[in-house]
Amino acid sequence: MLVAALFLETTACIQYICSRAAIEREVALRAKTELRSAELEINVLTSEMEAAAKMLSTMAETNLDNPEAMYASTRILLQTLDHVESAGIAFIPNYYPQYGRWFEVCSSRSDSVEGGIFTRQIGGAHHDYLQSEWFGNGLTIDSAWWCEPYLDDAGAKTMVVSCSYPIKDREGNVVAVTCIDLSLNRLSHISQYLQVYKDSYYSIQSSTGMDIVARPDTIPGRRYKLFVEEIDATGWHISIIIPEDILFAELRRLGLLITILMLVGLGLLIFIMVRAGKNLKSLIIVNSQKERIESELEIAQTIQSAMLPKVFPPFLDRLDLNIYGMVKPAKEIGGDLYDFYVRHDKLFFCLGDVSGKGVPAALVMATVRSLFRSVTSHEEDAAVIMQQINDSLGENNEQNMFVTLFLGVLDLKSGQLHYCNAGHNAPILNQTALPVKANLPIGVDMGHVFEAQSAKMQPNDVIFLYTDGLTEAENVRHELFGEQRMMDILTSVFGMRPRLLVSTMQNAVESFVDGAQQSDDLTMLAIRFEKPAIVMRNDIQQIPTLAEWIDGMNIPMELNMPINLALEEAVTNVMLYAYPGRTDGKVFVECVQCNGVKGEQLIFTISDSGVPFDPTQAPEVDTSLSAEERAIGGLGIHLVRQLMDEITYERIDNMNVLTLVKYLANPQND
Repeated sequence: MLVAALFLETTACIQYICSRAAIEREVALRAKTELRSAELEINVLTSEMEAAAKMLSTMAETNLDNPEAMYASTRILLQTLDHVESAGIAFIPNYYPQYGRWFEVCSSRSDSVEGGIFTRQIGGAHHDYLQSEWFGNGLTIDSAWWCEPYLDDAGAKTMVVSCSYPIKDREGNVVAVTCIDLSLNRLSHISQYLQVYKDSYYSIQSSTGMDIVARPDTIPGRRYKLFVEEIDATGWHISIIIPEDILFAELRRLGLLITILMLVGLGLLIFIMVRAGKNLKSLIIVNSQKERIESELEIAQTIQSAMLPKVFPPFLDRLDLNIYGMVKPAKEIGGDLYDFYVRHDKLFFCLGDVSGKGVPAALVMATVRSLFRSVTSHEEDAAVIMQQINDSLGENNEQNMFVTLFLGVLDLKSGQLHYCNAGHNAPILNQTALPVKANLPIGVDMGHVFEAQSAKMQPNDVIFLYTDGLTEAENVRHELFGEQRMMDILTSVFGMRPRLLVSTMQNAVESFVDGAQQSDDLTMLAIRFEKPAIVMRNDIQQIPTLAEWIDGMNIPMELNMPINLALEEAVTNVMLYAYPGRTDGKVFVECVQCNGVKGEQLIFTISDSGVPFDPTQAPEVDTSLSAEERAIGGLGIHLVRQLMDEITYERIDNMNVLTLVKYLANPQND
């Protein structure tokens, strides 16, 4: 306890020292900010004064031949600038002989005359401006010059600082000086807001130390903090003085309060230590249980993840099917599920959402997935499959948990889709919601009769399944992602492969929620029914099967022969160069008919897993040369270029992919 008390006391001392230093830094920064603000305002004011002095000089130089114009010039300047107390033009001795030795025109503010401006000639023996500082320096310094503060008893009738500027004749000789007076009262007004703390003072001194705005007398024995800033334009210094007892008064009160609180805290520490000793054992037990639960949740997450398909593409030997799915739980483990597999050329697939979250939902999810695999292993009717899963799940369902589920059976030979929906969101087929019956979710009513439906999937059709974690995703403003936004994205990615489709949708959701906490599990599954392709062994003897495959496509007769010839040349080229010295490789040929930018077209894709080989890099063949003069090779790809409209090569996922395009009609010019 003694060590604890010493530690707390040391902490308080360090805190006091650091707090004092922090206050000093904060006050210095605040004072510097205030001083710079005042400096800026004074600089603006003095700059305007210097500009006014120069402008008055220019006006006087223009009218040197007319001494009477000097009266109007000073008066106009005073009417233009409200903050100028007086303005004058003083000439060298006897410049205008008719006026004698002294001639100084001055306009000053006065409430006793009409218009508030009193203009007159004030030079004379009683006011010998020739001896003044502003006039003498104005004659010798070829720029604006500020004098020391003085009492202007002839013009402004108050304490002022003056800005003077020389006036030259046509030969460049200085013949007069302008004088613009700034009242010290106005500078005092500018500095009034510099009282950073109570009882703080401010002052402005000239470059020689003369008071422009004087500070009050300080109290002997009282310590002060002084902050000074120089005004660049005039060389003046503006300062703020703050008494230290005022500056640190709050810190001293806070120090006393902290000392009292430390004593109270020390007493509480004794009490807490006694109670902590009693609760320590219970805390250790709770932490141990928490670590065990977290470990079990990690294991459950691993097991749950292993139950769902996660290897894509899932069927490397099937070119008629392309699938991609993902699950993103809201907690460590979730209640969403999806599954699929192929049996007897039929794709069985499902996607569902268990009511609730966490461990109970995960257990029901695992049960439904197991029931799906078990029932579909011997049953192909979608309604019967759903019925049996529902009845099995309904037994001993004391928690009254239910599952919305969509289940489909796709015949990969015919493209016929049989499906049954149990209260789930309608999947999207291409860009349209699939019609679904209003069946109950499974687990709600044992014996419920489910109705199946069917649809026809054409080659390259895509069906997109999702849970409500997609459409009900919320951002920080509690706005929903919504079905319309989902449909807009599906329209923008129409025709994309399932992996890219799902990834695009997932990125759109993450961008929309913008860091908001996920409130529900998110699951998506995309299935694309591809047009069957032909698979050939790496054997030239397989080439004749290409003609049979092309004949079955109903290609226009005038295009059948050129396409057949081009494909034979391209496939032969692959067999010769992609698998050198091998006979175990395979060549895949796929055809897709679609509407592109240049109209309806046939796209043939030839792919193989052989060594990288780009036939499009072969140089153009000069057919004008004789057979003896031409280089060996290159005629095959030359023929393909002549017969097809486009030919491109890519290396994708360690496979050579050669794409040939044939337009079914002459493309329109751009």
